[in-house]
Amino acid sequence: MKLEALVNPAILTQPVYEPGKPIETVARELGLDPATIIKLASNENAFGPSPRAVAAARAALGEAQLYPDGGSFALRQKLAARHGLAPEQIVPGNGSNELLELLGHVFLRPGDEAVMGLPAFVVYKLVALLFGAKAVEVPLVNHRHDLTALAAAVTSRTKLVFLPSPNNPTGTANSEAEILAFVRALPPHVVFVFDEAYAEFVEQPPDLRPLIREGRHVVCLRTFSKIFGLASLRVGYGYTSPEIAALLNRVRQPFNVNAIGQVAACAALDDSEFTVRCGRDNRAGLAQLETGFRRLGLEWVPSVANFILVRVGDGAGVFAVLQKRGVIVRPLKPYGMPDWLRVTVGTASQNERLLRELAAAVKG
Repeated sequence: MKLEALVNPAILTQPVYEPGKPIETVARELGLDPATIIKLASNENAFGPSPRAVAAARAALGEAQLYPDGGSFALRQKLAARHGLAPEQIVPGNGSNELLELLGHVFLRPGDEAVMGLPAFVVYKLVALLFGAKAVEVPLVNHRHDLTALAAAVTSRTKLVFLPSPNNPTGTANSEAEILAFVRALPPHVVFVFDEAYAEFVEQPPDLRPLIREGRHVVCLRTFSKIFGLASLRVGYGYTSPEIAALLNRVRQPFNVNAIGQVAACAALDDSEFTVRCGRDNRAGLAQLETGFRRLGLEWVPSVANFILVRVGDGAGVFAVLQKRGVIVRPLKPYGMPDWLRVTVGTASQNERLLRELAAAVKG
């Protein structure tokens, strides 16, 4: 019997997420010195991890033989205090990606629908397809989510509506007033998923806690992978009503967040000096890149996240040239934007090098 005959048929057509290539892989494939490569492809924090988190993680390694706290008690307590919620409203995740999958486990069945923007974080679509649901993609307008069109796409079969703000890959955001009005108009059979992965880069991010207190079906997702600089430790969380949190915890694995990640995340929450500095330097980096794009005569999309879109014409071609020059960025053909590249904000020197290499690549 062939293996395919034993497999869930939907798995054979399930798309596979393709992350940006690590520095070591690019160096090996192109014969480059890893020390000369800069990676501006995956929206990682160019300013490194939280120093407090690193110190806490090192100390925690001394007890690496022990299983982690399956309920992430200390982390949930700290997050609850930070958001003014009860600990039972916090759900820890192996990155916020795991929370997206848990939402699929709880709410999606074959024949259901999940509404999302296009382009938006591709994992929303992957989760919908994984559980046999239909991904209803609504085109963005001027690179922003069209909330009127999103609302019009909701049907009796809709179970989940995804909205990232800022949006990946465009870096754009909807206002708090827009989002609150949108969610309050959703029918009661819909669960609204608000992806706040880049919220800490926004000076005044939308606050959806009033919706949760009103009893609406809202799940907010955050991560320690971005401004806190802990992407390799895979720590994220959701905050929602106690009822929805209890459902998500039913399908969550007990040791989904490792002990090193839990301790590091707790320490990172206390490292406000680091996050304030990262936010300030990120805004300066965005301004630096915009100035450089303007000088090169290139179109870009104003961003409030830690990445920015730039239109270069032949996105795949320019990407390949930059990679050969030791600069890794993200081509956006998989997002239906073949003319564009997504560039993570780097340090001042990294941004300068990107602009210099981009000038040569575009000219070539």
